[in-house]
Amino acid sequence: MAVRFTGQHIYVQFVDDIKGVTLAATSTRSKALDDRGKLKANVASAKRVGAVAAEAAKAKGITSVVFDRSGARYHGKVKALADAAREAGLQF
Repeated sequence: MAVRFTGQHIYVQFVDDIKGVTLAATSTRSKALDDRGKLKANVASAKRVGAVAAEAAKAKGITSVVFDRSGARYHGKVKALADAAREAGLQF
C-alpha cells in the first residue's frame, strides 16, 4: 500500500512489487467517491480515502499489506488514513 500526499490530493496504490503492477488504486480524485470534488488533502479526506482504499483492496482479494508512506511522518493525515484502512479490514 503506497500512499502519496500532494498539496491538494491523496493517492493510494496497492502494488505487487515482484510483478511491478498496480493491483488497485484510489485517490481523492477517484470516481468511486461521489463527493470527490469536495475532498482535499486533509485528515477528514484521508479517513474517507483510507476506507475506500481498503474496500478496493479487499475486492481484489488483498487482505494484508505493507504500508509505504513515502517518507511522510506517521501522524495527522497519514495516521488517519492508516487507521481508517485498518478499521475497514486491512492488516499491516
